Amino acid sequence: MGTSVQLTPLSGVHSENPLSYLLSLDGFNFLVDCGWNDFFDPELLQPLSRVSSTIDAVLLSHPDTVHLGALPYAMKQFGLSAPVYSTEPVHKLGLLTMYDHYLSRRQVSDFDLFSLDDIDAAFQNVTRLTYSQDYHLSGKGEGIVITPHVAGHLLGGTIWKITKDGEDVIYAVDFNHRKERHLNGTVLESFVRPAVLITDAYNALNNQPSTRQRDQEFLDAILRTLRGDGKVLLPVDTAGRVLELILILEQYWTQHHLSYPIAFLTNVATSTIEYAKSSLEWMIDSIGKSFEHTRDNVFVLKNFNIIINKKELEKLPEGPKVVLASMASLEEGFSHDIFVEWAVDSKNLVVFTERAQFGTLARMLQVDPPPKVVKVTMHKRVPLVGEELKAYEEEQNRIKKEEALKASLSKEDDLKASCIVPDKSLSDPMVIDSAGGLISSEVASPRIVGYRDVLIDGFVPPSTSVSPMFPFYENSREWDDFGEVINPDDYAIKEEDMLDPTSVAVLGGGLEDKFDEDSNDMLLDSKPSKVVSNELTVQVKCSLIYKDFEGRSDSRSIKTILAHVAPLKLVLVHGSAEATEHLKQHCLKNVCSHVYAPQIGETIDVTSDLCAYKVRLSERLMSNVLFKKLGDYEIAWIDGEVNETDGMLTLVPLSTGPPLHKSVLVGDLKLADFKQFLASKGVPAEFSKGFLRCGENITLRKVGDSKGATQQVGIEGPLTEEYYKIRELLYSQFYLL
Repeated sequence: MGTSVQLTPLSGVHSENPLSYLLSLDGFNFLVDCGWNDFFDPELLQPLSRVSSTIDAVLLSHPDTVHLGALPYAMKQFGLSAPVYSTEPVHKLGLLTMYDHYLSRRQVSDFDLFSLDDIDAAFQNVTRLTYSQDYHLSGKGEGIVITPHVAGHLLGGTIWKITKDGEDVIYAVDFNHRKERHLNGTVLESFVRPAVLITDAYNALNNQPSTRQRDQEFLDAILRTLRGDGKVLLPVDTAGRVLELILILEQYWTQHHLSYPIAFLTNVATSTIEYAKSSLEWMIDSIGKSFEHTRDNVFVLKNFNIIINKKELEKLPEGPKVVLASMASLEEGFSHDIFVEWAVDSKNLVVFTERAQFGTLARMLQVDPPPKVVKVTMHKRVPLVGEELKAYEEEQNRIKKEEALKASLSKEDDLKASCIVPDKSLSDPMVIDSAGGLISSEVASPRIVGYRDVLIDGFVPPSTSVSPMFPFYENSREWDDFGEVINPDDYAIKEEDMLDPTSVAVLGGGLEDKFDEDSNDMLLDSKPSKVVSNELTVQVKCSLIYKDFEGRSDSRSIKTILAHVAPLKLVLVHGSAEATEHLKQHCLKNVCSHVYAPQIGETIDVTSDLCAYKVRLSERLMSNVLFKKLGDYEIAWIDGEVNETDGMLTLVPLSTGPPLHKSVLVGDLKLADFKQFLASKGVPAEFSKGFLRCGENITLRKVGDSKGATQQVGIEGPLTEEYYKIRELLYSQFYLL
């Protein structure tokens, strides 16, 4: 049998709940994603708590809460200590996302599920990889290779390829095949016939309009509101899809010379944009090339106000404006408060750009028709006054006294333990008195006892010493001709320190600038405070629209991509029960015969039916093999027979001469690329009804079976000089064996 593969969903199957799955390869357990919802409900994490001690590695695919939100809590409460792997943007943007959620909740509640320190601890030792980088695991995971590839959904978003013994397991959720303003499309189509493909059914029932039509409708709705003296609110995520929205608005405002204010408001808005400026290599190729040639950075925003609290928003001119504020769910954050203020005005507009999570206020408003009235709870942190403040101070004083008493008792115990009683069996030490004479230890002992605590406090004297001794440390520093040799690492600023939430540089200012209103001191517990809540009934008079900027492939594209990839076994996760069943039935007919849709806690065995063997190539065989370079690999055709030598399978040359074999063309031809190649050789070509017409009479087409297992390129036309020329150019696109 092949590599043993089992999958156990912990969350996110037959529903739109956060994603979290336990994937086992030959006993090595991966936790693939570690998501949580915007309510931070601990009940959702019960399946994870039962298996956290068995996890050997964690793979993160996207920098949002539904993919990594539970990581700090799991490490703190469940003892999850496995190494974590992600791309650089997933690490940095995920860190900022968790900061924003924590700060948003602490401003309006006594949130204590995790702290900023817990977030730092969870992300501190993440191993960051680049796209297409093969990372070889060691120890228990010896022989397993993990590789991140472009997903196309969020910056740094990842499709994980896990390889062992030549078999590939692909984890591809939330991918997007379309190129966008700042992201390349996914590379999922480049994988053919993996042993196992794990993907989602989130968009299996949704088809999208063209990008141009969607963008135009989105911008027209915003402009109508602004010209009607209204305000526009876009509830957005912290550091994910909001980057695409920012570029759309920035480009449109610049092209049309608009003067309406636009604001990007989150607790970490400054850090988000600064990181985007420095991460152009992770974005679409055209952005990087533009920066190389003109030094223009698309995230140097000329029309946006990057703000981190409500006070800065109030400083913007009164009247029409556009505000992109976190959170997208409207359950917390600045978007919640702004919605309550603006919803009562019919001139205003709220634009939802993604489907909100179930049970949230945003999801409630996205139904058709939307409700006319909603009940919301407003929270505010206020300082303690009067009797409450007095009771709080008395309680704090009592706690401080208890701590001081404990510390004093502990110190006395330490001092008693450190006192040394001289052994009278040893020779008496001589002590010099103030007059310079010698006196016996019997006379001097009272004075020695009086000073003994001072002499030995802070260190433990050696057990062999007769009297208290001061410690001596030998200076072992190295010197050269230029002075003392130093270690440069001791003076380097660590990346974790640069993103420390207590650092001035992180959020664009000091701690007093981090938080909304005057709650910064209260949030840091420097002043006693409490959270007060009151329920409001909000009349929803503003306009509500939904435009799909989620950045996911739609139903038609998903089905086409899966048919091309044609996995041997397919596992469907994350999507409504209806969407999952729809995609499962389609794939059973058109993709592969092994399609699974497990329930939470159900372990499915998706071990490959193929058998894998290790075979040694004999020296006699290899001496006659001619290799050809193919990218990073070398390939060759070998004819041989298998013998068993010393318990090891060995491939040796055939006892008879090798038979002739048909020529094999190795490569993956894209007709669009071949069209450009023909044009460079002076051969006109154009597409017509799915065929590529070359020259005057030659036609090229790609054909294959219904499941995409094999593909061929057909060339049709009269046997003319033109035919042989185009065929020769076609052959040049492949490697011939």
